Amino acid sequence: MLDRLPDFIDPLVFADRQRQLAGKITLKTFPRLSDMLRDNNGDVKIDLSFSKRDRLAILFGTIQAILKLECQSCLETIDLPLEVSINLAFVKSLEQADKLAGEYEAFILKEKKVSLNQLLEDELLLALPDFPRHQQPCLNYSTHEVEIMDNETTQSNNPFSILAQLKNTGDS
Repeated sequence: MLDRLPDFIDPLVFADRQRQLAGKITLKTFPRLSDMLRDNNGDVKIDLSFSKRDRLAILFGTIQAILKLECQSCLETIDLPLEVSINLAFVKSLEQADKLAGEYEAFILKEKKVSLNQLLEDELLLALPDFPRHQQPCLNYSTHEVEIMDNETTQSNNPFSILAQLKNTGDS
């Protein structure tokens, strides 16, 4: 276990040595994620382990964070607790990725070293909901008012309403 989390990791070397990474990283170090948050104060807790399986470098573990997002219904702040499970296999080509077992997600290595922050940020971004909302309904709409408004707008916007009136009066 390391005292300080590294900025870059070599997944192949870490897997050979069966390294473990555990600790906290501040949310402010994730620029793409911070742009989506209401408040980027807080930490991301990580617990990751590297190993080898069938000559492939494997990364598994969890990422935990409480993110402050904007509710898409009421526009108030929502606290979203996330716990993301990671099961990555580091591969060098698409052919290797196609041969992976279903339990692993492929991570294609383009360079020898990988940014730990970018890897974690990608996993957090993928775990975000498309439209964050409160669990309970946060807006009260009266369905009766909506029905009345819908009826009024459809009658006034109907281009054939004049023809219907002519038909009813008998004028032609």
